[in-house]
Amino acid sequence: MKKEFFFEVQTQWKKGQFRNHKTHTSIIEGKKDIIVSAAREFKGDKNEHNPEDLLLSALSSCHMMSYFYVCQQHGIDVLEYTDKVSGTLLLNEDASGAFQKVILNLEVLILDAQQIDIATKLHEEAHQLCFIANSVNFAIDIKPIVKGS
Repeated sequence: MKKEFFFEVQTQWKKGQFRNHKTHTSIIEGKKDIIVSAAREFKGDKNEHNPEDLLLSALSSCHMMSYFYVCQQHGIDVLEYTDKVSGTLLLNEDASGAFQKVILNLEVLILDAQQIDIATKLHEEAHQLCFIANSVNFAIDIKPIVKGS
């Protein structure tokens, strides 16, 4: 049975509110506001989050949560998880652009070293389940390193 979920974010900008004219606020009811600006490369405030960083963060977080889910299903105890995600954005001559590729560089420490092979393979299953990965149209490479304690 399919289920539908609804999410809502309000973007708010007011002339003169911030020093940089591309800086604005993302408001999600009941949560801390997020100050967002354009990336430094696009004349934004380098000290604030930008949409490109937030997209990479969303991909990384979603993969991690999906991975934890499949590890739990297989009885794998994850002790540590680190992802250094990177992405390549191609800017076209007409100023449009898009991410071409994102790489998840994962390091995972699990309790039982005998489960390293299955824990490594489960990244593929996690990728298939990840809501954000299923919502984008660019390549996502997953490069996991799994170690046992």
